[in-house]
This record gives sequence, structure tokens and C-alpha cells, in this order.
Amino acid sequence: MENLRERLERGEVVLLDGATGTELERRGVPMDGAAWCAAALATHPEVVREVHEDYIRAGAEVIITNTFPAARHVLEEASLGERFRELNVRAVELAREARENAAEEPVYVAGSISTFPARLDHRYEPDEDEARANYAEQAGVLVEAGVDLLALEMMRDLDQTRYAVEAAVATELPVWVGFSCRRLEDGTVVLWDGRDTLAAALEALPAGVSLVSIMHTLTGDTVPALREVLGRWDGPVGAYPHSGKFVMPNWQFTDMISAEDFASEAREWVGLGARVVGGCCGIGPEHIRRLKERLPTYLADAK
Repeated sequence: MENLRERLERGEVVLLDGATGTELERRGVPMDGAAWCAAALATHPEVVREVHEDYIRAGAEVIITNTFPAARHVLEEASLGERFRELNVRAVELAREARENAAEEPVYVAGSISTFPARLDHRYEPDEDEARANYAEQAGVLVEAGVDLLALEMMRDLDQTRYAVEAAVATELPVWVGFSCRRLEDGTVVLWDGRDTLAAALEALPAGVSLVSIMHTLTGDTVPALREVLGRWDGPVGAYPHSGKFVMPNWQFTDMISAEDFASEAREWVGLGARVVGGCCGIGPEHIRRLKERLPTYLADAK
């Protein structure tokens, strides 16, 4: 893990993987109405491993576990609560097995934790005590199972973000925080829920975070969001936006960005200062392969 930190400090560009959930769906794995792609850990583990392997072969240097919607309160809504520990551990095992099977260069496993709510139709949100307990529990299981860092994804409001970040930082592993944003008509960048600005979220970010990313954000909103981060955060920055839209539990593969256009957009993110680049929903191995071919090795080379 020390090597990855040093690479970022030297200004190297590190390649992240693409989406796991939408790639599973693209390959025919059914999505759950409450826990979306987390159910695949129980029903299609071999496909989860194959997706990780394909990203590694495409050039990804960091792969993210399929635990985005695997907090206890989400799995309980899918009647999988009693398998919480088993499924989170299995997710890490599958990523590590993929690394062993496919990696020829160092690859790091990031354990995903999200504030993603179960069943978007009624948006179950845990209260503070439950949220803190569940994020801490998941962080502990992921660390025990052997992740190299924790990736907090789709941070979309102030309170749930704070609970998740504090739980992750307490593990003492590197913590990468990914904010999901959109831009209002007046140009203001707000978090996905629309109640808080990205500026406010950055000002309220708890201590101990290693990297801040803009993720699960439309490519067109990524540059203004990155500019906001770069103006308020002096640590490493990342970008991994999405393409398409979500109607629970299925991703809508409409108006998808091509791999070539995605790589062109990504060069601008690197030119601004993004050191970790990849993709979220709708972005697959072909996009990551093109990033590997098109992105510079160092930030300085993109100027």
C-alpha cells in the first residue's frame, strides 16, 4: 500500500476499474430490487470474479469490491441480512482471487462502502446510531478480509457521509472518498441528493481522508465538480463518472459514451490534476482499456 501512496505523491496517474454492477447486468446477471448487484455475490460469484479479472487485464491497477450496496441495512431489505458477513468477505475473496489469476503488475483491492439506500422507491435511510454501527461493521469486515484501502462511494449528503467517513478512518487504512454530484442551472455543484453543495461537503469532510474523487457523476458535470474539489482540497484527487441512468434495479444503457470519447474526457480530468481515473456505472472494460492506451503516465505529461 505504501507504494501506491508514493506513486500518487510523485504525480503518477493510477488507473481505476470501471463499474461492477452494470457490468454484471450487461452480462445477464439479474439485479435485486433492494440490494441491486450485491445479490450477485450469492447467485453469480464466478461472474463477479470474471468482471474483476477483465478489468485487471484491461489495465486497472485498483479494483473495487462488489460491496457498494452491501451494508447491513441494505442487505436486510433484500432478506440477506443474515448473510452480511459472508457476502462482504466473499466479495473481497473474489477480488483477491481475480488479482491472483490475472495481475502481472501490482493491483490493489479497494473495499467499497456506500450510503446507497435500499429500495429507492421508499429510500430507507438508517438513523445516526444504526448508520454509524453498520458502516463501522462493514469497514471492519472488509479490512479483516484483506482489502488494501477503503473506497467510500456515492457520498451524497452531509450526515451519512460523516458517519461513513469516520467509521472508515477509524480502521487506519487509506480512505478514498467519492462524491456524487450534479450541476444546477446556475452552475452550483450540489451533492446527488440536492440538499447540500459540494463546497459544504468538502468543508465538513472529517480528518484522515487520503483522496477525494468525483464519481457516479455525469461526465459533463465532472469538470466543474473537479474544479470545486481542487479549490478546496489539497490532497490527491480522482475521477470516475458514469454514463446512462438508473431506474432501480436496472441500469438504462442509453446515450452511452464511447470508449474513445470517454478517454478524451479523461485526459481533461488528468490535465486538471486528477491522479486516479476510472469509471462508474455504464463504464466497462473497453473504456478502461482505452484509458490505459490514451492517458499519460504522469500528471506533468498532461499539461
